[in-house]
Amino acid sequence: MASFVTEVLASSGKLEKEDLSSKISKMSRKVEDTKEEVCDMINKRYGDFLPSLQGSEDLMVQVDDVSKEMDVLKNCIENEVQQNIHVAVAEYAKLKQQLEKNTIIITMLGHLKEFHNAMEEFSKALQEKKYVDAANQLKRAKASVDSLKGWKTSQLPLLSTLSSELTVQRENLIYHLGDEWKRLVIWRLPSSKEPAGVKSFLKVELNLSHPCSKDGEPNPPALLCCVLQALAIQGDLQHKIKLFSQVLLKNMLKPLVMYPSLSVRVTEQQDEGTILALQCLEESHEERSTPSQVYSKLLLVLKTLHSHLLDVSIGDKKLAAVLGELIWEEISQCIIHECLLYSIPTNSSQLEKYNTVIKETEEFEKSLKEMEYLQGDSTDLLKYARDVNCHFASKKCKDVIVAARKLMTSKMHNTVKITPDSKLHLPKLPAPSSEVKVKQETQNEIIMENTKQLSAWSLCLPACRISESVQQLMELTLNTLCEAVGSSTQCALQLFFTVRNIFQLFYDVVPTYHKENLLKFPHLAAIQHNNCMYLAHHLLTLGHHFRAHLPQPLSEGVATFVDMVPGFRKLGAQCFLAQMNVQRAELLERLSTAHNFCNLDDEDNYIAASKAVRQVIHQLKQLGTVWQDVLPVSIYCKAMGNLLNTAISEVIAKIMMLEDISSEDGEHLHTLCQTIIEEGPLVFIPLAEENKNKKYQEEVPLYVKKWSTFKELVIVLRANLQEIVDRWADGKGPLALEFSSSEVKNLIRALFQNTERRAVALTKIK
Repeated sequence: MASFVTEVLASSGKLEKEDLSSKISKMSRKVEDTKEEVCDMINKRYGDFLPSLQGSEDLMVQVDDVSKEMDVLKNCIENEVQQNIHVAVAEYAKLKQQLEKNTIIITMLGHLKEFHNAMEEFSKALQEKKYVDAANQLKRAKASVDSLKGWKTSQLPLLSTLSSELTVQRENLIYHLGDEWKRLVIWRLPSSKEPAGVKSFLKVELNLSHPCSKDGEPNPPALLCCVLQALAIQGDLQHKIKLFSQVLLKNMLKPLVMYPSLSVRVTEQQDEGTILALQCLEESHEERSTPSQVYSKLLLVLKTLHSHLLDVSIGDKKLAAVLGELIWEEISQCIIHECLLYSIPTNSSQLEKYNTVIKETEEFEKSLKEMEYLQGDSTDLLKYARDVNCHFASKKCKDVIVAARKLMTSKMHNTVKITPDSKLHLPKLPAPSSEVKVKQETQNEIIMENTKQLSAWSLCLPACRISESVQQLMELTLNTLCEAVGSSTQCALQLFFTVRNIFQLFYDVVPTYHKENLLKFPHLAAIQHNNCMYLAHHLLTLGHHFRAHLPQPLSEGVATFVDMVPGFRKLGAQCFLAQMNVQRAELLERLSTAHNFCNLDDEDNYIAASKAVRQVIHQLKQLGTVWQDVLPVSIYCKAMGNLLNTAISEVIAKIMMLEDISSEDGEHLHTLCQTIIEEGPLVFIPLAEENKNKKYQEEVPLYVKKWSTFKELVIVLRANLQEIVDRWADGKGPLALEFSSSEVKNLIRALFQNTERRAVALTKIK
């Protein structure tokens, strides 16, 4: 009967469900027991550090058995549920939920087992110095811990213990790898307290302590490869190579570029390995290394490093590529600024020879690419070498501007004599292009001869003195324009506009830099006036001389300096006029001490007036001597005439203001004025040869506007009434030409007492 019931229940599936339920309950108890035992074992192993090797192995076997039973049970349930899903959805859902919970626990236990196995393998590999295996096992253990952390339902207290253990062992591995690296790559460096210099760098050594391979080929040893790959797996290789690159740059590569006396010595020693050491070349006395010397020294170091250290594959790239990315930008900039910059020619004729440097740079980069230090085609280093024309122009322009500024800020008083015969030493230039020739021939055909020819001295600069520095400045601009002839368009443009910048710099710098001296010393003001006129004179034709020989667009009319001419003329005139105002103010100040030339019968007043006149004459003579042979004769005479005119105009004005002039006062005034008339012309000494100055002293009325007026005043001071009336001559005499009727009447009233004769004379002045 029972068997019959069993058969019926079995056929309906109920009995199997009850069997499954009992099996799941038993399985849950077994899973919980296994979980407690595993957690206890893991805690003792990694928390309390108790040895339990045999127990842990038994537990691992137990975990595997439970996992297998779970898989069988799970498959059975899934099949049963699929067959009877329409009957027992609720019952099976509950059973499956409990099963999934058990599955999660079993999975977590599997991760714990994986972690334990990985840590055991790690310890074993670390002891045997199998660093790559150790790093991989550590990576495997980390993956297990990360998986445990990923379960939301996972709240195992062991996670923090496992993470701490993982961190400790990772640091342990990195320490061992760092220790191996220090034994394989040994730096000997100078003390940080020593000043940087050639002597300190002589103490630098790099010891790659490993022997060559058996076949004699220098290859990185297996241990080194193992260490580097393990560092890469742990993610610490980039940091290690970065530190190495910084030391290499600072203590070996850069010094080899910067100091021509330094070279590198490579020695192979069986016990110590390969040693790279810096040494000093006694025979080298050059200030800068040539590019070929720099390239050869750097290649020796980099080839040695490549063959003994860096020829190791890390992932999909070589270690040499990693180092190259770290050092290339800095070392290439060092080569450019410490070597290539100084190798650029200073003369355009040397540019063709620079092709050798370009080829050497190409070979240098080719070697680096073969060793995989460099990736890609073109670099800043090669671009710099190939752009030599632009760099030549830039360097030339910079040097020219520096030299020009030095000349502008030098002393101005060292002068040279310029005569109408003086000419610029213009170089012989190559014949212009055919197009320019055709234009010139066409123009020559149109030109018609004029019967009246200009003098040979027309448009010539008058004789004067200019600063020696300005003459040198002009020569500098000529040489720079000569460099532009035959250069590339870009180079010619840079050089041409540098010349324009030189003249603009003169316009801005000289008046500012020498401002105080130009106001203080009349000699320098005259020289500055001449300097500006000299430059303006040559700027008129400078562009025309070079235009046909320069590339376009300069040859089409851009090459001109004519627009700067008015500015220079104005600059020279303003400087000299400022000095003239200073001198004029001093003259008026001296005359102000003459007490307005009144009451000269008083001895003190006469002495003061006489002193003022003598000081004026002395100042003018002093100026005449200072400007002698410096200013052009015409400018000299105009300047001296203007100042003398200022003095006598002031004297005339003061005398004309007097209301009462006694006979004694008149005599004193006549004496003082006569002194001016006699000594005034003697201040005109434009030339060093005294016998040639008489001509200009006789032409004083041409330069002193009030000279005739002053002479008439002197005559009136001693004349009687009849003589004054006669010189007036009814408004047609010489006196009438210089004074108005009211001025003459005032003079008569001041000089003569009120008598009938004076009244008659006054009536005739109208």
